[in-house]
Amino acid sequence: MNLADRLNEDMKQAMKSGDKFRLSTIRLVRASIKNQEIELRRPLNDDEMIQVVSRELKQRRDSLQDFQKAGREDLVANVSAEIEIISQYLPQQLTEEEIKEIVLQTMQETGASSKSDLGKLMGALMPKVKGRADGKLVNQLVQQLLT
Repeated sequence: MNLADRLNEDMKQAMKSGDKFRLSTIRLVRASIKNQEIELRRPLNDDEMIQVVSRELKQRRDSLQDFQKAGREDLVANVSAEIEIISQYLPQQLTEEEIKEIVLQTMQETGASSKSDLGKLMGALMPKVKGRADGKLVNQLVQQLLT
């Protein structure tokens, strides 16, 4: 079952069970996918849909940090719940240790050894972890390992 089918099925389940919050979150994700399809004037494949879902998740995480800084606990709870729902539609996320292993392997492949090689290393690394790791975390680990 591809991602679009899974979203449709989960949306139907949320309607049947009366879970309005889950339903609205799934509808927001589907709307983002649909907007991307309209922009590109073609249906998205699963990889492109995962990119859209990842972007939605990143927006929620950024909002969560802002709401926490502002002390808006009411909004923190809502955004946290949205993050939990959206995360279910992404591939299994890599652990920090798995990311470190991939970074070290990619460093050997590219010959990167200093901060001046950061762009080259990130360019080779990001396709390997696409959709399975947060870009900020990957960047932090690369920064640590390059020093």
